[in-house]
Amino acid sequence: MDRLLCGDVGFGKTEVAFRAAFRMLLHGKQVAILCPTTILATQHCLKALERFKSVPEQVRIGSLSRFVRSKERLATIAGISDGSINFVIGTHALLSEGVKFNNLGLLIIDEEHRFGVCQKEQFRNQNKAIDILSLSATPI
Repeated sequence: MDRLLCGDVGFGKTEVAFRAAFRMLLHGKQVAILCPTTILATQHCLKALERFKSVPEQVRIGSLSRFVRSKERLATIAGISDGSINFVIGTHALLSEGVKFNNLGLLIIDEEHRFGVCQKEQFRNQNKAIDILSLSATPI
């Protein structure tokens, strides 16, 4: 699947993305949300923690951005690699060389127009069979 969801601010794009993420998590796959800014990544992380607090055994959330301390960052990267973190929300830090997903099933790209083709293809090259959901409030 490679889909673009375009809608105005407040339209519900994040809710649709979280529902798709939860379905993927229930099937044992990992989910990544790629955000262009640290503030947006933090907002999504806080919203996800609140949204999925009733199912902590199925949704184990991690965050990667410049606001994450080095010790937490290393633990998150290790959790992504071994599969103990199955839902990660981050900025360009997700594109770092050391970040290797164990079983990535869905990549959600928020404000997709802010990322280049090479950055998007980097995920495809690592994970051939991933689904991609791109979110945008900017008409294309």
